[in-house]
Amino acid sequence: MPGAVRGGGEPESSDSLRTFGAVVQALREHAGLSREEFAELVRFSKHTVASIELGRRMPDAAFVDRAEEALGNTGALRKAVRHLARQPGLAAWFRQWARLEGAAITLYTYECRMIPGLLQTEAYARALSAEQLPPLDDEQIAERWAARVERQRLLKERANTAFGFILEEHLLLRRTGGVEVTRELIGHVLEIAKLRNVEIQVMPLVQESHSGLQGPIRVLETPENRWFAYNEGQESGQSISDAKVVSVLQRRYARMRAQALGFENSVSLLERMRGAL
Repeated sequence: MPGAVRGGGEPESSDSLRTFGAVVQALREHAGLSREEFAELVRFSKHTVASIELGRRMPDAAFVDRAEEALGNTGALRKAVRHLARQPGLAAWFRQWARLEGAAITLYTYECRMIPGLLQTEAYARALSAEQLPPLDDEQIAERWAARVERQRLLKERANTAFGFILEEHLLLRRTGGVEVTRELIGHVLEIAKLRNVEIQVMPLVQESHSGLQGPIRVLETPENRWFAYNEGQESGQSISDAKVVSVLQRRYARMRAQALGFENSVSLLERMRGAL
């Protein structure tokens, strides 16, 4: 599912993340750097640095490399990061994409199955979890939502990242979780749409020309201006670095931006849908 949270099994520990974060903080303080100063050196927001130091976020390769350089090239972080095999709430196949997502400067998502994890409310996410097979227990459901909340911080913490979403109209007409859940979800999406770095479009229910019939699309651009893509299916996901494949998906997404309703018309449609519930 969008957000690729774990579907079952033994809950994953975040001890290694907290330990890594503590090492980063100790080295930073030993170097006499405030969190703000360190954030400037590694070119990440102070909120991202705080999340890593507190063990709430998996560091990506760019962070580790820049942190090593800023903290004396001791090699401690490069060695420690090898042991970060787990990230609570995220499926194994999604972790690589999540790390790329955490540093992206551009992130485009087209979804035709359910509202993307970055836009979900807790009630909507729990409604999805209730339908999961094999069934989840309360701890697993809470773990899924905690992981999703952490990812959603990207929308506000990475104000210089451009986020684009194309949502199928039928995702809201389905009323997953019921009328009240759907009304709250639409209101939440409308609030997110007010952010300057977020563009939300709706693909209308009746659309004779549609370039996304092959399925969901996610593409992102890294700070080094490299593009990657991600495809997800039943109990699996694949990060794509092949430039030719990524280019095809970029072109499909670009075509869909022209086929979907424009931003203002999309917002207007969402407001009408909420009012009709």
